[in-house]
Amino acid sequence: MIYEGYGVSVTVAGAVIALFIASVVVATLFWMLHPPASYVQRIAAEAESELERLVGSIIVVFSPEINSAHMMALAVKLARGERSELLAIYVVEVPYTLPPDAEMPEEERSALDALGAAETIANRSNVTMRAETIKARSTKQAVLDMAKREKANLIILGSYREGKYSGAPLGRTIEEIAADAKCDVLIGVEGKHGTLLIDEGSASPAPAPAFTTEE
Repeated sequence: MIYEGYGVSVTVAGAVIALFIASVVVATLFWMLHPPASYVQRIAAEAESELERLVGSIIVVFSPEINSAHMMALAVKLARGERSELLAIYVVEVPYTLPPDAEMPEEERSALDALGAAETIANRSNVTMRAETIKARSTKQAVLDMAKREKANLIILGSYREGKYSGAPLGRTIEEIAADAKCDVLIGVEGKHGTLLIDEGSASPAPAPAFTTEE
């Protein structure tokens, strides 16, 4: 079929071809102005979303077998960047030969030192941190119970390479917590020359608070 008007002849086939070409041009322009997200962009967006979910509440764990001092700077950065609640706990494991609430002066002093240093790091970054010393029969169970109570999104543990676990990359307690925790667990291994986990305010560890005893 041919349509004629004003000296121009238009066929149906020509009109269809012209419409197809126009559609292709419009689609190409739209694609150029709105390119699809690349694989890397999608992964980054998913990671960002996951991070927001991950660090709503953070618990940093200390004990005689878990040294998390080198993880405090990272914990503070996460808490500050995501406006998360930050809690540092020191678990004093009470032997079954003693009452559950037995006085353990040496261990309690170590707890005060560790939590005092952690609080110093948090204060330097203007991050509010709660600190709590816990006496328990089992370090693992105390940490898991605290995570449940606080509805923690992340537990941060430092690795332990000394004492009875000398030569092992991780202590048994750390492995048990990681295996049974209902939330994410971040385990930090302190590198010999690493700087990522060092407090921004000082290259040396934060000084522990001084204590005096009454005679």
